[in-house]
Amino acid sequence: MASRSEILRTLNQWLAPENFQDYCPNGLQVEGREQVSTIISGVTASQALIDAAINAGADMILVHHGYFWKGEDQAIRGMKRERIKRLLDHDINLVAYHLPLDDHPEYGNNRQLADVLGILQPRPLDGLVWQGELQSPMSPGAFADLIGERLARAPLWVGDGAAEISRVGWCTGAAQGFINKALEAGLDAYISGEISEPTTHTARECGIHYYAAGHHATERYGVQALGRALEKTFGVSHRFIDCDNPV
Repeated sequence: MASRSEILRTLNQWLAPENFQDYCPNGLQVEGREQVSTIISGVTASQALIDAAINAGADMILVHHGYFWKGEDQAIRGMKRERIKRLLDHDINLVAYHLPLDDHPEYGNNRQLADVLGILQPRPLDGLVWQGELQSPMSPGAFADLIGERLARAPLWVGDGAAEISRVGWCTGAAQGFINKALEAGLDAYISGEISEPTTHTARECGIHYYAAGHHATERYGVQALGRALEKTFGVSHRFIDCDNPV
């Protein structure tokens, strides 16, 4: 068992949220009990995750996508009310880290996705975009199959680029707009979570392979790594619950 305050202090030291201009508050979003023995992690603080965490006896829920996004309705009603009410009724802490978790060199979504896909020498390219190399060149179709196998979700593959892929760029989540950074770096392929209508034309006309591998699917791994680190550091129990999302 550890104190909430101690856990939050450590998370903030690791992730340094003060270095980011984010779209939501990072750290503690809904306050629960002070003592924490069980942490449940997940991608998004949906009702399904909250209910599963309650059933698992959680003291803290750790997510990548929390609440209070810029531009959203600030009123606590409807879906937001029901979610927050369940957290308060069961005295559960909700802790969320968005961009700081994408960017972290060890626990971050980008770093962890590289490990899942077996990309070598993963390193930042520009901002939140990373780059690396495949162990050996692969055909675009074979690389799509690899992504589908490792993420348990077939990616949407578009583009008309090199016959073999060696150098890859990626940014998890809704980062399709960063495809130009991969183009400027001369990479063979770019991976993100989502795709927009213009992305297809950019990939086809500029000669790069683009893989939309799923917002949820690409961002499952950072929060798990962070939860495991807390478990090791504080001796608390941690479990990841995957509430599947096809997007």
